[in-house]
Amino acid sequence: MSANGSTEHIRTCHLCEGMCGLRVTVKDGRIEKVRPNPEDVWSRGYICPKGTALGYLHHDPDRLRAPLVRDGDEFREVSWDEAFAEVERRLRSVIETHGMDALTAYIGNPTAHNFSLSRYVAAFAPMSGISPIYSAGTVDQWPKNVSSALLYGGMWTFPLPDIDRTDYLIVMGANPHASQGSLLAAPDVLGRLDAIRERGGKVIVIDPRRTGTADRADEWLAIRPGADAALLLAWAQVLFEEGLVDLGQLAGRVNGVDEVRALCADFTPEAVAETCGMAAGTIRRIAREFAAADTAAVYGRIGLCTQEFGTLASWLVDVLNVLTGNLDKPGGAMFGKPLAWSFVTLRPPEFAEGFEFGRWKSRVRGAPEVLGQVPVSCLAEEIVTPGEGQIKALVMIAGNPVLSAPDAGQLDAALPELECMIAVDNYLNETTRHADVILPGLSPFEQPHYDELIWAWAIRSAGKYSPTLFEPEEGRPAEWQILLTLAAIIQGQPAAEVDTDALDQLFFSGLVAMLTQREGSAIEGRDPGEITAQAGEPGPERLLDLTLRTGPWGDAYGANSDGLTLAKLKQEPNGIDMGPLVPRLDEVLETVSGKIELAHDYILGDAPRLRERLAREEEPLVLVSRRDVRSNNSWMHNVPSLMTGKDRCTLLIHPDDAGSRGLEAGKMACITSQAGSLQVAVEISDEMMPGVVCLPHGWGHDKPGARLEVAAAHAGVCNNLLAPGELVDVLSGNAIVNGIPVEVAPV
Repeated sequence: MSANGSTEHIRTCHLCEGMCGLRVTVKDGRIEKVRPNPEDVWSRGYICPKGTALGYLHHDPDRLRAPLVRDGDEFREVSWDEAFAEVERRLRSVIETHGMDALTAYIGNPTAHNFSLSRYVAAFAPMSGISPIYSAGTVDQWPKNVSSALLYGGMWTFPLPDIDRTDYLIVMGANPHASQGSLLAAPDVLGRLDAIRERGGKVIVIDPRRTGTADRADEWLAIRPGADAALLLAWAQVLFEEGLVDLGQLAGRVNGVDEVRALCADFTPEAVAETCGMAAGTIRRIAREFAAADTAAVYGRIGLCTQEFGTLASWLVDVLNVLTGNLDKPGGAMFGKPLAWSFVTLRPPEFAEGFEFGRWKSRVRGAPEVLGQVPVSCLAEEIVTPGEGQIKALVMIAGNPVLSAPDAGQLDAALPELECMIAVDNYLNETTRHADVILPGLSPFEQPHYDELIWAWAIRSAGKYSPTLFEPEEGRPAEWQILLTLAAIIQGQPAAEVDTDALDQLFFSGLVAMLTQREGSAIEGRDPGEITAQAGEPGPERLLDLTLRTGPWGDAYGANSDGLTLAKLKQEPNGIDMGPLVPRLDEVLETVSGKIELAHDYILGDAPRLRERLAREEEPLVLVSRRDVRSNNSWMHNVPSLMTGKDRCTLLIHPDDAGSRGLEAGKMACITSQAGSLQVAVEISDEMMPGVVCLPHGWGHDKPGARLEVAAAHAGVCNNLLAPGELVDVLSGNAIVNGIPVEVAPV
């Protein structure tokens, strides 16, 4: 404690994949200041503007501290017992009247960043019996899951660019200037890009917009939205045509190279140049430079996933890294090696013999299932369309799809038609205002923190544990207890009789038993009872300890006395760093053949559609989305310090497009798509390529009934009102929110 009575605490920021280290100053029960932690082994003193605002999130007067129950058009605070009793009354009524098929759940993006939710969604789904569920995954990343499942046998096996050691980096559809990295955990990505250039390497950014990331690159190449797959195929064609394919250390470990050669033969640079909006000579030059570099990596992210050919583009990123021998190679694209593994990475039993898609279809649209889910845009129609299997009840877990899902207006109109909606959320927001019961979780500072899945795509093998900073009020359940209680209620157990510790023991014992029977597990062949006896108290810390102790550096519950445990990690407040990534292809491959499966009929079959795209006349104007360094989807708009300065919810448009349409900077424009129209202020900038306009996502805080005072004062518009729900990537079902045809005119 300092002389003025304040104390300093070491934490990890929970907002994004940067996982930056913080020093939090507390005085008289309030957070006074949040600063970067220069001794953090991972971020070493880096922090973005969002991290400095975490104190306000904790003290935000709009954050819910008690459950809310609907009373007509209003909400009233109730006790936890009353809230769970109301949940039981409403959910059981729906299930008894309509059956379990009338109930579904939506899992939002914040789940991945919450200590409890990230670990206990894996328990909630099977214990509740809800199937299928909807998630934010089909909004921003399902193409990557599909391509990884087919290439490597694991839907969460994502290679990441080893940016600290690469000589040549191509960034496509990603803007770490704003996102800090996506499916790439690396604090201060821009500083690392600068370092590539300082050591004589090269960075190229491919994007319809000259982003903050492009400003730090050697070269920005504008590309028409949806053309990334064509560009990647043209690069592959050049590699084959000019004899530049070199598998290197991957030789003999890859199936399907000849099939890829045949696929890309007619996708020459000249054939794709017009569609890409890029000169054929430039395309050839980049392919040659990439092949010539000692180490190189292509990194593609949300801009590739959320477009017309999301799966093809995501797959081809890996194909390029494989064809040049840059996969699983230092300085290329490597696989993370986390201290603690994630339950999500366990392969579902139904895919033991390989992945299949389209095993069933959605009731109304007939959308094929992909990795157990259908597009989230199906949710609205499944609620409003009568018939057997109509959704009557919804459990909403840490999501705001009224802003974040495509065709957002349809979902906003559909949610009031539900007979029951239960929300697990800390805010009365644009989505939860439709709920019957809102069950708030704890503040991130009222619970420990250790990112569960994100370390799987971190550029180093490191980890950091953050202890609880403020003890929650007595009687407040953590999110893991809320989820287990909901699961038990859905299965018919009276709310007043739910024993979450007993349910957790059941879940934990099942995991241990599975691991003792799993080939290659650190506790293979051990007595499950011996392991559970050492495991400690119920809750997410016990699960973290399990994944640390059975991880690559773990003590395997006593088998390796020098190994890592949660207790040892807690003794290192600034974290533990086990070093840079190492090749580990043999460890991660789960394909039936034991090799990288580069070619699949499922993916190759989409090539004719791409060929049709090359022959298609270009739309005069298309829309893409963007995010800001001070935003995190829709999360951070209720923080006053992050909402200062100029209006950030504007329509970016190139001067030529603005002039031809009579648009003026600062004046209002009407932008219209097949799905709807809205009015927004114009911002004219040559950072946009001609023919493309750009709106930020996550805005639209003008809904009556939401309780977000600061956000409502800076409402903005919801770009997802313009995204037609039926527009999805054919192979993955992922939403298409980039490349939407629009018209823009002055108001």
